[in-house]
Amino acid sequence: MTQQPDPDSIRRDFRDAVNMTTAELERWLATEESQSVGWQHEGETESVGHQSGRRIVEILRRRQAELTEDDLAHMRKVTGYVHRHLTQGGPAEGVESSRWRYSLMNWGHDPLKKRN
Repeated sequence: MTQQPDPDSIRRDFRDAVNMTTAELERWLATEESQSVGWQHEGETESVGHQSGRRIVEILRRRQAELTEDDLAHMRKVTGYVHRHLTQGGPAEGVESSRWRYSLMNWGHDPLKKRN
């Protein structure tokens, strides 16, 4: 039986993975580029990543005490997605306008953004 990470670890990992602010992510999600990438479930018009981005915005707006178990589960999913895609690495050239970067940004991580 594997032990589930504690909520503090989940929040810390999420904060490390999501490097875009709420405002940056909202602006990004409104762009054509954001809506042009990602996998869609059959019969849906919005990609899984775009849906996740909207959910991340909701989570970022909540106070820590308001986070639900479902929020924590999504935060773990986001962290896993970002880490997997960063490990894969992006294209050798043209990263700025790549589908790889756009997809990561839908999940709240801009690989070109410098850490503070």
